[in-house]
Amino acid sequence: MITAAQLRAARALLGIDQRQLAELAGISVPTVQRMEASSQVVRGNVDSLMRLLAALDTAGIEVINEGAVSKDGGRGVRLKVAASVEPLRRKPKLAPARGTRTRP
Repeated sequence: MITAAQLRAARALLGIDQRQLAELAGISVPTVQRMEASSQVVRGNVDSLMRLLAALDTAGIEVINEGAVSKDGGRGVRLKVAASVEPLRRKPKLAPARGTRTRP
């Protein structure tokens, strides 16, 4: 997983603000703010976390987890080879099938 400090560092490496990260990941700005306000490991909806990690990966960020192979150990982030940065699109919500009833 990713920590709040790694998330802020990733944004700094990309030179983007919370609004731009939210757009890239297809999540809301308040969601990004809550994630960055986490004390350690980012907490949130699994779908939102996966969208965030996918957006960072697409933008060229590699998240280095605790215990991963690195010279001095510890967590971190680093830029990968340049990648295209395009917003991830939200999945459209499916309408109920015709003739089915939904509860109010």
